[in-house]
Amino acid sequence: MNSLIEKKLANDLDSTVQKYKKTSKSKSIKAKRTAKIRRQRGYNWEDTLVKRFNTVKNWKAFRLGSPSVALPDILAVNSKSSSLFTIEAKSGTGTTLQVPFDQISRCLRWTETFELYETRKVILAIKFLSKKRIGVGQYESRELREFYKVWNPTYEIMDCVCTYDGKTYGIKEGKQVTLNLEEFQMPFKTKHRIVI
Repeated sequence: MNSLIEKKLANDLDSTVQKYKKTSKSKSIKAKRTAKIRRQRGYNWEDTLVKRFNTVKNWKAFRLGSPSVALPDILAVNSKSSSLFTIEAKSGTGTTLQVPFDQISRCLRWTETFELYETRKVILAIKFLSKKRIGVGQYESRELREFYKVWNPTYEIMDCVCTYDGKTYGIKEGKQVTLNLEEFQMPFKTKHRIVI
């Protein structure tokens, strides 16, 4: 009798472990898929910005690589006007998009390095996609919006958040901090640009 109970318990335990493995594997696959989609959105937005710059006379822009190599997302230069922009590009379906302090810091280091350029700016290029995430795999339509915020080098470096309506604030030690960033007029045209 005891051996039957032990066998049933062992089977139940084995069944539970198998279900956990399947669920765990399914969650892992979904997480990987989600991360891939986010990376693809980011790549597409960076690629779009580079193409826009490269269609404007005297401007040259380059994607510099992944975040792991401590480079800005994009470097844009205009030697005729002696201008250099380091750009962090963020794209998403939420109501806020955040630029971490370390990404702002590395952009600042690059703009400080190229002293020969008279105009040097760190630009946060924020794109809110035309679909808003309302749940897991659920979206609703909305207006596509783009914002180009200039980081003020006199500010203390902190995480920066941009809202769907174009307002910005900082996050320092877990608290919200007032952060008014200027909206920048990019050298290219975009029909989706909202100026607050």
